[in-house]
Amino acid sequence: MKLTYYGHSCFLVECGGKKLLFDPFIRYNELAVGKIAFDSLEADYILLSHAHQDHVADAVDLAKQTGATVICAYELMGWLVQNGHDKVHPMNTGGKKQFDFGTVKCVVAHHSSGFADGSYGGNPMGFVISSPDGDFYYSGDTALTLDMQLIPMWGNIQFAVMPIGDNFTMGADDAAMAATWVKTKQVVGVHYDTFGYIVVDKEAANASFAAKDIQLHLPAIGDSIEV
Repeated sequence: MKLTYYGHSCFLVECGGKKLLFDPFIRYNELAVGKIAFDSLEADYILLSHAHQDHVADAVDLAKQTGATVICAYELMGWLVQNGHDKVHPMNTGGKKQFDFGTVKCVVAHHSSGFADGSYGGNPMGFVISSPDGDFYYSGDTALTLDMQLIPMWGNIQFAVMPIGDNFTMGADDAAMAATWVKTKQVVGVHYDTFGYIVVDKEAANASFAAKDIQLHLPAIGDSIEV
């Protein structure tokens, strides 16, 4: 599968003949300025893991621009509709749904979820995507949790996308452990370096994964990789 990284926790995966874009935070990310042609972005689906601004800041505008169906928590659906985009499929933790690219299983993420005004944003979630091209897991913002040991029940995980920035989420050591639990040998690291709180030592991060014989991908903003 082809994965394109747009910075922070925003990435696009092409699978099942569709383009799936996750957690759009591009125009407000100083590290992505001048690197992404926002007006040219395409997506068939946009998946939102939770309501924090660094995951949804561009969601409404990008959904309107692309005409994408947004997959998200029920509470996020209400926010999108209020802001003029009603092409939304609401889900919640534990739910599974068949789409034209494959299936989405919503799984536990231990984090918080609230809008910028402090209102409730629903449960934070991760996603297991199963498609004819393979299965992958996006953990969303989360701590290391034993729930991750359930992930292999729902897919043969070809690669996982996980935060490595620590402070607000897992750091590299915990993410490497999570990778062993979900039984994958490839991890794309996200949610790092964007803010001072989550700047990482990339050499140390790579070493944490290498010690468990797992490949850590840290693509540059705007780059695409095959996973």
